[in-house]
Amino acid sequence: MALEAARAGADVIREAAPRVRSIKWKTKQPADFVSEVDLAAEAAVLGVVRRLAPWAGILAEESGTHTAGSPAAGGANAGIVFVVDPLDGTTNFLHGYPEYAVSVGVVVDAVPTAGVVIDVALNETFTACTGGGAFANGASIHVSAIDDPARSLIGTGFPFSTMDDADTYIRQMERVMRGAAGIRRAGAAALDLAAVAAGRFEAFWETVLSPWDIAAGIVLVREAGGVVTDLAGAPCPVARTGVVAGNAALHPWLLEQLR
Repeated sequence: MALEAARAGADVIREAAPRVRSIKWKTKQPADFVSEVDLAAEAAVLGVVRRLAPWAGILAEESGTHTAGSPAAGGANAGIVFVVDPLDGTTNFLHGYPEYAVSVGVVVDAVPTAGVVIDVALNETFTACTGGGAFANGASIHVSAIDDPARSLIGTGFPFSTMDDADTYIRQMERVMRGAAGIRRAGAAALDLAAVAAGRFEAFWETVLSPWDIAAGIVLVREAGGVVTDLAGAPCPVARTGVVAGNAALHPWLLEQLR
């Protein structure tokens, strides 16, 4: 059902993309925007979730937390929560930059258990569930086997809505730059985590992300054979947190640079 829900959101975004220059959008906070497409995509995703899983809780970027249904509707399953980012990479989308996605994660008793990330521009669908592996358009994916930092490509995300930790980030980036082959910042964390899962990045970090940015991506990386932690090296929660993800060889190297 997470896949059907994500596809519904992706359809809304895909239909809107040709008219991106006329789309209405507003500022939530500095450099953080929401558009009519974000809202419509979220409505489409939530419509599917509520139809197929009325007993589940919802945590969605634009509309917040929705409690699970009544016991008569299956409220005993209230430990299941769908965590939704209807348009990850809104700024990219609004500028016609082809790096944006729908992300739907399923969390069971606070543990990320399934995830879907749809790269709308490239028409690529990433899926994973605990114990079932990770896939891109139905083909199995695995993290990179590269274990030499000097050959690694590292993804990241810059601070944008607040500059409070910019100095820390700049110091981190300098250390990573000195050891890695390259750093990329595309602006959609769900796709960055999918890139780690698919072996396109050896590792990824960002100092602050929200639960809807990472819920699906955590499952993708872990099921592809990778590691996802917070900045202290503890298992990454589905929460507002720093994130470090990578293959088994490069994750500890990156964590050490960040410390």
